[in-house]
Amino acid sequence: MFNKLRKNLVLKILAGVIFMLALFSLIVGIIGYRGFTETLLQQYADGAFRTANHAASYLNGDDIDRFYETRGTTQRYQLVWEKLDQLCNATGSTFIYVITPDLDDYGRITFVFSTVNHNTSYSEFDIGYVRETTNDDYRTKYRKLYDGSSSAELVVRDKGYIETDPHITAMVPVKGTGSKTKAILCVQRQMDVLSEARKEYVRSVIRTLIVLVLAVVVLQSLYLSRMLLQPVREITKEASRFASENTIPGKKLAETIRNKDDIGILAESVDQMEEQIGNYVDNLTRITAEKERISTELSLAARIQMDMLITIFPPFPDRKEFDLYAEMDPAREVGGDFYDFFMIDDDHLCLEIADVSGKGIPAALFMMASKIVLKNNAMSGKSPAEILTATNESICSNNKEQMFVTVWIGILEISTGRLTAANAGHEYPILMKPDGKYELFKDKHGMVIGAFSGLKYKEYEILMEPGSRIFLYTDGVPEATDRNGKMFGTARTVETLNSAPLSTPDKVLAAVHGAVDAFVGEAEQFDDLTMLCVDYRGPVKA
Repeated sequence: MFNKLRKNLVLKILAGVIFMLALFSLIVGIIGYRGFTETLLQQYADGAFRTANHAASYLNGDDIDRFYETRGTTQRYQLVWEKLDQLCNATGSTFIYVITPDLDDYGRITFVFSTVNHNTSYSEFDIGYVRETTNDDYRTKYRKLYDGSSSAELVVRDKGYIETDPHITAMVPVKGTGSKTKAILCVQRQMDVLSEARKEYVRSVIRTLIVLVLAVVVLQSLYLSRMLLQPVREITKEASRFASENTIPGKKLAETIRNKDDIGILAESVDQMEEQIGNYVDNLTRITAEKERISTELSLAARIQMDMLITIFPPFPDRKEFDLYAEMDPAREVGGDFYDFFMIDDDHLCLEIADVSGKGIPAALFMMASKIVLKNNAMSGKSPAEILTATNESICSNNKEQMFVTVWIGILEISTGRLTAANAGHEYPILMKPDGKYELFKDKHGMVIGAFSGLKYKEYEILMEPGSRIFLYTDGVPEATDRNGKMFGTARTVETLNSAPLSTPDKVLAAVHGAVDAFVGEAEQFDDLTMLCVDYRGPVKA
């Protein structure tokens, strides 16, 4: 019987409605509780401050020192004390007292006046009585009243251990000549009325919730049983039959269930499902086979693309004048970024890094074509600017899809360290001097390859001193985005390089990649991430 009740749809719906009612009541109750508390607390505070300001009018700050000296034996002191005592009892305050704190650290207070409500069991403090300041909150407020940054302070104590039960304390300064604070007058009021009012509010909310729940249970049970439970049972019965027999019924559900609401739509949908399920199974089989074929082709394309990139390091183990490392991490199965490096002759090393517009297979195909054209032009003995110019003409001559590629290319003369480079809309390179400091090098940018024919590119030179390094990358590094939409950025890239220890190029790339991964976190990789780092050591001495 318990299992049947647990599976009953009406009971589940009723339980959900009751839960939402309880949740709604809880939220409203909390909001009302807080608003009620704040309003009543404000009234308490306003009354306490009115009492405090009235009591302060009885005092002259210049008399405080004289009161201490006479130990409260003067007629003036007795007169003020009587007024404060009368005011304390007339206003229902628990305490009215005047104190002077230790101005060194406000860690102790000395009582000047102390009155107590006659209807309480609390005792007064004698003039000159010294005690520790209650807590840091009191110290802070004492300091504000003395340094003039505040003209009134309120302390609310209704949590934790409180020696005089929950209460509020209103504090105002007692000023002397020159408006200088000489003492602090405090009015303390117990919060027993507030506490009782809050308890009654909670009880009222609970009573209202119980009445609502009972009403909902009765009315919703009758309605749901007729309008929902019986039709759903028919639909469940037919769905179970179809699952076991897999045959079209002689009479459709829509002929039995004539509801014009969502239940009727559900019945019609089940009828349509039974008619289409056979075709769906056939289509699913065909789509699965097609998906497996596409997945196989994508894997093959990814392997072909990676085969075109140099992945064995060090690539020139016999050359001690330099060391380099590169990597490409595509955002999809295949990517549009690429890097390349090769010896033009025994003394010239060509370096390339590029980023094709778009992603996926189209970008990968364009990438492979661009890579081949760039290398062919580089091997013909052209300068970097001439290589980009010739490559742009070749690409533009047959670029019906209007794709483009950003390229940075440089030719390093190994014997001298002279690096001649050109930039076709690519990211700025980052250079490291022999002292180990990385800096962004804002080189001359030309138009991207493939945009327009007839473009001429400019080149520049950098002298690579022994011990210097160049770091090249695509926009997948600075534009790596976390789940809040914030980008990694070029500045953070330079900062990461400078914080990484002076090490080999492969470890430099690993440090940057690790920093990007930590920044992105669980966010999806937005773009291909490609990096190339070259460490120039200088000519090898014979």
